[in-house]
Amino acid sequence: MRAVEGKPLPLGVTITESAVNFSVAVPEGRTCSLLLYEPGGCEPYWSVPMEQSAGEVRFTALEGIEAGGLEYNYMFDEEIVVDPYAGALAGRSVWHRECDIQKHEVRGIVRTESYDWEGDTPLHIPYNEVTAYSLHVRGFTMHSSSKARHKGTFAGVAEKIPYLKELGINQIHCMPVYEFEECMQYTNYWGYGDAFFFAPKSAYSVSGDGVSELKDMVKACHKAGIEVVLEMPFTDKTPKQLMVECLRYYMLDYHIDGFILNPAVAPMETLYGDPILKKTKIMRHDMGFQTVMRRFLKGDEGMVGEVIYWLRHNSRPDGIFNSITCHNGFTLNDLVSYDGKHNEANGENNQDGPDYNYSWNCGAEGPSRKKAVNELRRRQMRNAFFLLLLAQGTPCILAGDEFANSQKGNNNVYCQDNPTGWLDWNKAAKEQELFHFVKELIALRKKHPVLYPPKEAEGTDMLCCGMPDVSYHGENAWKVPSEVSSRQLGVFYYGAYADDEDCFVVYNMHWLPHTFALPSLAKGRKWYVAASTEDGVLADYRSLKNQRLLEVKERTVILLAGR
Repeated sequence: MRAVEGKPLPLGVTITESAVNFSVAVPEGRTCSLLLYEPGGCEPYWSVPMEQSAGEVRFTALEGIEAGGLEYNYMFDEEIVVDPYAGALAGRSVWHRECDIQKHEVRGIVRTESYDWEGDTPLHIPYNEVTAYSLHVRGFTMHSSSKARHKGTFAGVAEKIPYLKELGINQIHCMPVYEFEECMQYTNYWGYGDAFFFAPKSAYSVSGDGVSELKDMVKACHKAGIEVVLEMPFTDKTPKQLMVECLRYYMLDYHIDGFILNPAVAPMETLYGDPILKKTKIMRHDMGFQTVMRRFLKGDEGMVGEVIYWLRHNSRPDGIFNSITCHNGFTLNDLVSYDGKHNEANGENNQDGPDYNYSWNCGAEGPSRKKAVNELRRRQMRNAFFLLLLAQGTPCILAGDEFANSQKGNNNVYCQDNPTGWLDWNKAAKEQELFHFVKELIALRKKHPVLYPPKEAEGTDMLCCGMPDVSYHGENAWKVPSEVSSRQLGVFYYGAYADDEDCFVVYNMHWLPHTFALPSLAKGRKWYVAASTEDGVLADYRSLKNQRLLEVKERTVILLAGR
């Protein structure tokens, strides 16, 4: 084995026919050496000075060395540094086991083995056809009630694919799956902060091989028609070049379908324009939909105009997806059960987590035995799913909301690696009615293409047929309820624009009943009730007795189909 002339790019480890090239950025003024370890060894057996340089990049190449399974680190002066471009790490396969990098307990691994993708490629499902589902890989199946064989792992997620398919999901959003440090003052359960972004988290694997098992999960999801999107928040200290290269890496090597980024940190314009990522979904969180719909749901005044905007907004141009709830905040069950956060168990005197949740407890704080309170909460959850799934942007459901999962009022479970932060699948058996409602509502959305057009509806008569593609109504047909006090809205989707039936969605978020005048249909057609949150009935298509007026009870949403 001998050191020979290397190359500064690409950063990280590159294997050629004759040598293994190592390249790393080193702060100016510091020495750098390459440390090599036997697999599993905690002491380096060779140190190679890295004196070749280009700018702040040091590099060297080694000939006569077996690359597969080789473990390595760098030493900057007297500090041991793990390669930020390492594609896998040794020493991190056990969850929440503290490892000291300065004692050589964490090392980069050079991977050479190939993976049989069996012809798999990213799915490229159009934005408007996606129904997404946000989950935490560990928390999704860690609870004993999950019945998963491999709890808290990539394999555990794959075990739940039949469940996701039954629900109607075709895209999952995974919270950080790379090698983050969970052993901190408070457990870093979510995985935010500094990390080794190129290395899948080995503690999320069964065998300790996070690389292969993440690929297994992606391939299994793709076979089921489900895209995999990774949340990659990075940090403000992460080099922009590393972000771009990291996303390319996961798209090319792991067949990842998309990424959720923090636009305050990531170079969004560069990523949008990157030719390698052109067909990859580049997405971002936006609280606009969530805040508006939560306020409308609980009956705030003056929301109709913003509701109209978000019901029509298309996700494709800006990568914004719609969610009523996400990991940061209340679950849907807690959104309708608590007025205030209850984060006492986090150890921060309930000071952490968002103070403004736009929630409403429906008359009692926390669990209640009052029948009227619980009935109202169930209806409010159904209303929330209507707002989410009948808006024309890409909907994303928080894992467990479809069976009323609760975090007991904790709106910031970042450190709760326990049943509070895990999904309680016992609720899935108890809340079959809600699950069935969500499942059928997803199917109903897919049945009516007028509800998810590929391009944003314009509210104009583009077909010159006398009807706009979408129009907005109040208690009087064709009159937008623009009064500040209004808490009700009717939305008319004209089916001819999508070769579909006409659809009329009536939202009454007021605590009083209201009567809506119905838009007239073409000759020979009648209005039928396709779905209602009043009783949770879906797809029975009951004919209306009165084709001109619709009485809508308080806090109720109804979908009518014209046929």
